Amino acid sequence: MATVTYKDASRIYPRANSKAVNQLTLEIRDGEFIVLVGPSGCGKTTSLRMLAGLEPVDEGDIFIDDRSVVRLAPRERDIAMVFQNYALYPHMNVAQNLGFALKIAKLKKSEIKTRVAEAAKILDLEEYLDRKPGQLSGGQRQRVAMGRAIVRQPRVFLMDEPLSNLDAKLRVATRSEIAALQRRLGVTTVYVTHDQVEAMTMGDRVAVMKDGVLQQVDVPSVLYDSPVNAFVAGFIGSPAMNLIEGTIGPDGITIGSTVVPVPRGLQQAAGTGKVTVGLRPESVELTGTTAGIPAVVNLVEELGAEAYVYARLAHTVDDTRFAATPDFIVRVNPKSAPKSGSAIELHVKPDSMLLFDAESGARITGA
Repeated sequence: MATVTYKDASRIYPRANSKAVNQLTLEIRDGEFIVLVGPSGCGKTTSLRMLAGLEPVDEGDIFIDDRSVVRLAPRERDIAMVFQNYALYPHMNVAQNLGFALKIAKLKKSEIKTRVAEAAKILDLEEYLDRKPGQLSGGQRQRVAMGRAIVRQPRVFLMDEPLSNLDAKLRVATRSEIAALQRRLGVTTVYVTHDQVEAMTMGDRVAVMKDGVLQQVDVPSVLYDSPVNAFVAGFIGSPAMNLIEGTIGPDGITIGSTVVPVPRGLQQAAGTGKVTVGLRPESVELTGTTAGIPAVVNLVEELGAEAYVYARLAHTVDDTRFAATPDFIVRVNPKSAPKSGSAIELHVKPDSMLLFDAESGARITGA
């Protein structure tokens, strides 16, 4: 097993206007499953490839345990990587694919056979060892790619969006298999995905990146409840957090045409003027009174056990114009969901509001 440390590591592509990865500092504990997540182009895959030795480190350093690896060839780093497209040899059967790297390393045939058998048993591939990749399903090919990494017994697993080629149902099943397997093997794992749901359900910790810069790294629950800025707040969570413009005044915060009370410490920290208000879909509820925030229902998504109401702010309850982009997403009981086009009143649950600086996006916290 091993620890991994990025220390002010940067990657600068030729003729680029900015760093693809900008002074990444991140410590990954021995045996930890950490997920790098962010939108396309945020630098997560480049960060992984820097650790693998497939991209150079232009500034800073990367350590596996206490040893710098930036000048080591990929084969000298004792890592195994699972790629997005599996990269299986189509002319080889499953057993040959699993043992190919060991054959290249000139291990004894008996040792290769033992390791392949162990990996096949772990991944439930024993009955497929004689099949070619073209005879396997997407999920089975993905497990073969995992097995090829397992047989090498590396110190670090690297996974670059390994589930992106699977259908939605199989992705859900396979992500739980990967997380359980990693915990069983105890191998330090760095996993890259653009899917924040995948990140939140799999990682011991999640590192959120934007424009090559690490925004926040923490356990999933902290990222959800205490994001450090508006970007993390809006990226983590499904559906996303509602981020709405508001104005702080002496009586609270004005959202649309309604003044909503704010805890004293938070109001004092925010001062006066424009802020961004963050509310999770479950932090807002429908109210039968006229004391709430007037809104108009754009769309209702009924998902069986719950429903989501997409609504926009209205200056009055008679304002029923449709807007392409909703201001609020509200989680409701499907039995009491309103109809599209109807006027509603929204109530903010106490102590559920987050405030962010309107310009920098930084979280505002009260005393």
